[in-house]
Amino acid sequence: MSQPINANRLFLASCFALITTAFSFSIRAGILNQLGTELNLDTVQLGFINQMWFLGFPISMILGGIFYHKIGPKLIMQVAFVAHTIGILTTIFATSYGVLLFSTLLIGVGNGCTEAACNPMIADSYSGIEFNKKLNRFHTWFPGGIVIGSLISKFMTDAGTSWQAQIWILMIPTILYAFLFFGQTFPKPRNAQSSTLDNFKAMLNPLYLFMACCMALTAISEFGPQQWVGPILSKAGASPMLILALVTGLMAVGRYFAGPLIKKLNTVGVLLGSAIFGVIGIYLLSTTSGSTLYFAAIIYALGICYFWPNMLGFIGENLPQTGALGLSILGGIGMFSSSIFQPIIGGWIKGNKAVAEAGGLSGDAADLAAGQATLSNMLIFPGILIVAFAILYFFMQKRKQAA
Repeated sequence: MSQPINANRLFLASCFALITTAFSFSIRAGILNQLGTELNLDTVQLGFINQMWFLGFPISMILGGIFYHKIGPKLIMQVAFVAHTIGILTTIFATSYGVLLFSTLLIGVGNGCTEAACNPMIADSYSGIEFNKKLNRFHTWFPGGIVIGSLISKFMTDAGTSWQAQIWILMIPTILYAFLFFGQTFPKPRNAQSSTLDNFKAMLNPLYLFMACCMALTAISEFGPQQWVGPILSKAGASPMLILALVTGLMAVGRYFAGPLIKKLNTVGVLLGSAIFGVIGIYLLSTTSGSTLYFAAIIYALGICYFWPNMLGFIGENLPQTGALGLSILGGIGMFSSSIFQPIIGGWIKGNKAVAEAGGLSGDAADLAAGQATLSNMLIFPGILIVAFAILYFFMQKRKQAA
């Protein structure tokens, strides 16, 4: 006879799994400069390493979403643990560029499995108001974990700790979630999709395709500046990791208390406002230095804070027939977009530094100019979104009036 389901223990394990994902994002952002120096990697190569994290994520998240009802969350989380462990250990002992590409891809696969397994598992473990509360608290741990990881990386870097020692930190939440999941009874899928084909057909709706394009831009607006915060702002007179901690800390708080704002402005209104704040925030980050950067980071955080959950919320509200698969695919598109742009951003940094040096700058001045120019390049992402969400806002208002 199997033991009863301990929903709270499964939830706690899920939170530590998501913290592993957050640590792999923030600590890697903190060690990029060390990686480049010690392994003689340029920013384009660092971009391809970042790309592997974002590429592994959607691959496993989408596959896990498709097969969740057949294989269940237990097997998916076992794959996550194996991928995380091998990826972390391989990264620590990596001595070449190729090994780092492989190890980072494995960590990304583990992160995607976590998303694929834990979201529906929480849905199957709780119901009603308790489900909504638990799901919100679960998702708070991605930005919350980035805050903790950013501070850990900053203090360890300031103390002269090696990047390998920082990667070891990822094993702590990995071991904790494995221990908490071990021997537990997992809930059976409550609502199997009646027809995956129907979900795919619903995703061919022009509105879904439009939002998929927007998702690609919202994701890179969020993850681009954050993932490259070290190389971009290292010479700007403020601590890059404190800026990352500030941004993600505000995101965690903003998402936790987003309900009243969404109720007042509606989902599309929040997305439009987010794009406007995103443009202002990135512009300020690209034109200021010193302590003013912390103010710019606050504006930027207010911009990107509501992108991801409200993109998913819009689809869930207006295109529910796409099902859980539609949400998984949308999230996968966001991560895949971020993957594509990582080496491009690395190329921007390298090219902008060459331009700065050709203009007579050198050393820290050239690095600062390159970072600011790269942020200016990133303005195009939320800039396009302002136009897109304005069109969407008037379209939805017209459809509401017609209804």
